[in-house]
Parts: sequence; C-alpha cells; structure tokens
Amino acid sequence: MTKSLAIALGGGGARGIAHIAVLEVLDEMGVRPTAIAGTSAGAMIGAAYAGGMSGRDIRRHVIALAHNRSEVLRRLVAARAGSFASLFSGGFGSAAQVDGEKFCEHFLPAAMPDDFSALQIPLLVIASDLYRRRQVVLSSGSLRRAVAASMALPTLVRPIVIDDKVLVDGGATNPLPFDHLRDRADVVVAVDISGEPNDTRRDIPTPWEAILATILVMGQAITTEKLKHGAPDLIIRPNVGLFRTLDFFQASAILRVCESGKAEIRQRLTALLEAS
Repeated sequence: MTKSLAIALGGGGARGIAHIAVLEVLDEMGVRPTAIAGTSAGAMIGAAYAGGMSGRDIRRHVIALAHNRSEVLRRLVAARAGSFASLFSGGFGSAAQVDGEKFCEHFLPAAMPDDFSALQIPLLVIASDLYRRRQVVLSSGSLRRAVAASMALPTLVRPIVIDDKVLVDGGATNPLPFDHLRDRADVVVAVDISGEPNDTRRDIPTPWEAILATILVMGQAITTEKLKHGAPDLIIRPNVGLFRTLDFFQASAILRVCESGKAEIRQRLTALLEAS
C-alpha cells in the first residue's frame, strides 16, 4: 500500500519557482499530498497548488508573467503600498514598498480561493510575529492575507496585521517548515530552495539583494539547527544557487535547471512511498 505524503516548501524568493518542478513530479506520479506547509515563496506556490492548480498550471501562469516585463511592472506599480505623495511624509521606503495583499491580488492566479476553507489540500502558511519574535502558523481565514504576511520581506513588502499581530516574512523564523508536518503523513518531504554555498562569486549585490541574501544566510542557520533535532524523510535541494532571490524574470531558466533533477526526485519518492 502506498504511504501518504506531506510536503514543505521553503522560502527563497525567485528560487521558489523550482517548487513547481517538484509538484509536477508529484502530479506525474499521481501522488496527492495530505498537507502542505509553506514559507514565503513556498507559501505562494503551495497556496496555488492547494487551491486546485496542477504543477503545469502554475508553470504556465509563472512563465506567462516572466515573459511580459511591461505587464509585471504595471502590476508592481498597482501593488505599491504608498503613493508618490508619501515620499514627503514617509520617505522613499514607504513610497517604494509593496502592499502584500495587493501584490497577491495582482500576481496570484485568479482561480485561487479567497479562504483557507475552500482549499482542496490542507495548507499551513508560516509568518513571523515581528514584536513577539516567534513564528506564526496560519491555517484559517483569508488566504491572500496569510500569503502576503508570509512573504512580507523587510524593505520590500509592508508588514501585515492579522489578529493584532504585526507579521513579516516567515523565513525569519522557519524557512523550511517540515516540522509542522510530522504527524500529518507517513512520509515528510521538504524542498529547500536556499541554494548551495558558493565559493567563487565575488560580485557585489544591490542593497535589496544583500538584505534578501542575508535573510537566506540566517535561514540556513535556522534550518541546520532544526535538522539536528529531527530531519524530514527526504530533503530535495534543486540546483538553483546561481540565481538571485529577485531573478523572477529568469523563471524559464530556473525551470530548465530543475528538469534534469526530476528523474532522481521521482526515484527517491517512489522508494519512500512504496517501502514496506
């Protein structure tokens, strides 16, 4: 008898596009997760998948946007948290910040449900309580608001308030949330898209890239410590380390890189799910 599977999708900005390739393998195998836990980019992809989209549906949606820069820029302008008038009241930062809920409205698939209760697969979205300094697990209420909280990257996306908590990116407290799935399936799989360390790069990142890369460094330390206390049954690490966290226009290239690893993922998943 085939075992049940739950999957955790980690954070990592544009590298999260690699999650799509893993979900496509599940679709090809006919495996339906019993639960999904997602942080930041993983929450976005996980929400679309839990809402009923296939991996290939999500691929088409992402590629269509990545190949239309003018449309992406138009949507980003529409998702700004502030107006240009806020330059004089709150400074450049508030004018340039993205409103996470508007971002989800403009960039997530229109078919995605509005509420957790309408999802086809149970979903846990991880965010971070900024002032209580701990993770928050969201699993009910507004789906877009939860995803917006999980991806509220400092300086880029405005924090979200839910239940009197000021929430920011889930990667600050739990970048790979496999620990929330241990009692939900026979097999727990985690997809880590933080990328392997690179000893050769010397290019200086932009200020925003530096902040995001620093969050990934801290996230890696958190994940390493978590693994000491109990690892998932399988960790999948797509080879996406060469891509920057804001390389969303490189969606096609990211997915091409992931194609070569699909056969191994399928083989390892099959071995786990069919083991006696």
